[in-house]
Amino acid sequence: MEVVNYTSPARIILLGISDVPHLQAICFLVFLVMYLTMLSGNLLLVILVRITPKLNTPMYFFLSNLSIIDISFSSSIVPVILVNALAKDRTISILQCGVQVFFSLALGAIECMILAVMAYDRYVAICQPLHYNTIMSKRFCYLLSFITWGIGFLNSCILVGHAFHQPFCTPHLNHYFCEIPPILRIVCSVTWLNSLVVFISAGLIVMSSFCLTLVSYVCIISTVLRIRSSEGRHKAFSTCGSHLTVVSLYYGTILFMYLRPRSISTQEADRIVAVVYTAVTPMLNPFIYSMRNKDVKGSIICNRRKR
Repeated sequence: MEVVNYTSPARIILLGISDVPHLQAICFLVFLVMYLTMLSGNLLLVILVRITPKLNTPMYFFLSNLSIIDISFSSSIVPVILVNALAKDRTISILQCGVQVFFSLALGAIECMILAVMAYDRYVAICQPLHYNTIMSKRFCYLLSFITWGIGFLNSCILVGHAFHQPFCTPHLNHYFCEIPPILRIVCSVTWLNSLVVFISAGLIVMSSFCLTLVSYVCIISTVLRIRSSEGRHKAFSTCGSHLTVVSLYYGTILFMYLRPRSISTQEADRIVAVVYTAVTPMLNPFIYSMRNKDVKGSIICNRRKR
């Protein structure tokens, strides 16, 4: 058997969104508008939660966590896309690529877990309202937040260390930012083990978070259906509608990207799905919550009147 020594390239060459000049300009403008909208929407939500006493509750504490995650997650990826949309030199160092993968993986996992925690918060509020303040104490909320952030970064360390200690066969990455699935395609060594590590990691975090969310909402729905008044049922469902919308958007794209077999994976589909969860979903999240939430809308109006 012939032994081949592979040497990893010093830099990774990223594929741009498009090679057509006028399409590059259009893509740049679209991503720029989405990024600025995402920043303004999420920053506004974080500031509102901080300055409005009425929003100093566990639900809005975790919502502000979600906004911070969305800002950080999108900021670790979209600026690179903006630069590459117009730049002729689309190379990135191995270190920069690894850092981008590290933060995108960590923040993506943290978002999964925060969404599950938010579902649990809604479960306690609806199914055990008399014990809500005792269970969801400020100390417990900070502990849950600390655990989710810690697990996310630990998981990312394991995955990035496993993927980037392997040699790459080519410097050409068929993607417009560094991400684990495209990275594994240019690894020279046997990739079934790499794919298995990613699958197990994604399964443990994504699926456990998804199952906790699902169980919470099964309990919520069964409790709400026992409420006799239609007004009470509507109020209970309205408090969960925004969260369910965000969960559906996020988990749908993540499950499609990370938990499907490689045999049905295509690079074109990966790029389209990546746009959704790196730019579109973080942009929509604050508007989904604010448009369906009377407390947030009321806080915006009150702060405007004070000015």
